[in-house]
Amino acid sequence: MAGNSHGHTLAAWTGTTIIFIGFLVAGAFMVMAQPIGFWAGMAITVVGGIVGWVMSAMGMGMPKDRPQDLTELLGKTAHADS
Repeated sequence: MAGNSHGHTLAAWTGTTIIFIGFLVAGAFMVMAQPIGFWAGMAITVVGGIVGWVMSAMGMGMPKDRPQDLTELLGKTAHADS
């Protein structure tokens, strides 16, 4: 796991933080029996997911070239074995 950088991006941290805040808001309003506040918290949660996705699409997430490198590496070892 030390070599894996899963989640160590600005997009991941920002999206997760907004989602966490949304769950805190929804949970607080659920305990207070305020449905409007609960649904506002759920909306914040959805916004957090969208923000993380948009930031990742803008290049602030994991680079896309890593899985291709692994696929190429696995393809080369398969050809070397035959």
